[in-house]
Amino acid sequence: MNFFDRMGKIALGSRIRVLGEKFGEDAKAIYAIYGAEFQPKWFPVFYLLYQTEVKTASLIAESIGHSHASVSKTLAEMSRAGLTFEKSDPDDRRSTIISLTKRGREIGKKIEIQCADVEAAVEQMSAEATRDLWATLEEWESLLAKNSFLNRVLEVKKQRESARVRIEEYQPKFRKAFHDLNREWITKHFRMEKPDIEVLENPKKYILGRGGFIFVATIDKEPVGVCALIPLEKSVYELAKMAVSPAHRGKSIGWQLGRAIVEKARQLKAVRIYLESNTALTAAINLYKKLGFKKVNGHSSPYERCNIQMELDLVQKPLP
Repeated sequence: MNFFDRMGKIALGSRIRVLGEKFGEDAKAIYAIYGAEFQPKWFPVFYLLYQTEVKTASLIAESIGHSHASVSKTLAEMSRAGLTFEKSDPDDRRSTIISLTKRGREIGKKIEIQCADVEAAVEQMSAEATRDLWATLEEWESLLAKNSFLNRVLEVKKQRESARVRIEEYQPKFRKAFHDLNREWITKHFRMEKPDIEVLENPKKYILGRGGFIFVATIDKEPVGVCALIPLEKSVYELAKMAVSPAHRGKSIGWQLGRAIVEKARQLKAVRIYLESNTALTAAINLYKKLGFKKVNGHSSPYERCNIQMELDLVQKPLP
């Protein structure tokens, strides 16, 4: 069985590369048949110079969608092959104008004839094919321009890893994880303050004993994230002590903990959830906004690091 038949879609890049190599091998032979001493990889840059008024490396790169470094390398190779030369732009001494040499223009005429034959051959193949490859390529290029293949793979990876996360209510066995995850997070960005020490060393007294709740995110039974919901006043709770293990970030753990907190608050008939944070924590602030929290002028905070206070109105705002 063919390798690509066995591997299927996961070998997409390899299959496209093999196809490209086949075209590349034939392209070298085709240039030789038409009497053009030419490297196929030069074609986009060369033909743009031959057919248009684009004369600078920057404009060439912009026109063909290649990097400036790649175009500069190609131009250097073509210059050594005697196809191009450079001169200063009389209107702007900082710019360099690239032009084809006499030899370059002669090869261009040969390639122009070659291109007409190549186009006819492609049309013949298209007529034999049951699908329009050109339209498909344009469609895929458009899709990748909107969202790169790398991003798409990362999104699938994140979804798969997120599916392994379980949100559990606090148990005594999670006490050390609640302490250590928060301490690790706080000391990375700030310093431990007295309220931190009190809450983390005695969550039963300062959270659970007051009618609060702690949620723990686990992966394969390992605690990887924590968050607390603490009563402030009647029907008002605070989202606090959210921390996620650095080794497990990027798996939507904070989002899942936040949703669990919001859902619990709704079950408790809370009217709003309050939180305190610091604007330096961009990812955390973005998460709170995604959950529906908005900036407010809250009460005096016991934490020195607090420079932003936010609330989620549970009466008006539905669960995301």
